[in-house]
Amino acid sequence: MGNPNRDNEYLGKLQDYYADYRSLPSYAVIGEMLGMASKSAVSALVKRLMLAGFIEMTPDKRLAPTKRFFERELADFPVPAGLPAAANDAMSEALSIDDYLINRPSATITIRVRGESMIEAGIHDGDVAIVEKRPAARVGDIVVAIIDGEYTLKELGRDKQGFLLLPRNPEFQPIRPREGLEIYGVLVGLVRKYR
Repeated sequence: MGNPNRDNEYLGKLQDYYADYRSLPSYAVIGEMLGMASKSAVSALVKRLMLAGFIEMTPDKRLAPTKRFFERELADFPVPAGLPAAANDAMSEALSIDDYLINRPSATITIRVRGESMIEAGIHDGDVAIVEKRPAARVGDIVVAIIDGEYTLKELGRDKQGFLLLPRNPEFQPIRPREGLEIYGVLVGLVRKYR
């Protein structure tokens, strides 16, 4: 009935399939994909993954991922950016990227960053900004603002003349509103893909 000791490997293959097709395969495709000749082996695997909370059955009898399906192992050791740490493969808990980055899903959007005006804040062209929509922000927050009718991502600043938007690149000048400044949201996270 399949090898329960390989369930993590099987789950990984289902996660890869989901990443490619945004759905889970049928029982027949699962069997073919995992090299399981019998329907009973596939059925046993599906039951184990359902009991473990990784997948569920929809009302129309299709397999669907649960929230836990998207969790990734979180190493139980920090990785210093300075001197190397002792190698250790121990994983102690799971992490859902959504849970980590998003506190208010209904008020959160993702925005692809364009340009180089925030590179000294570690925000680069092509990054994906996780922004919580809010009508107000504090000085020092990195915000998505609507200034004179245009969206921009900058640090919110204030001086004697009032609020302004500060780039984090010395090649760019601060932006003062001529007609109006509205806070659209506050940066709460950032995602960068290296490949």
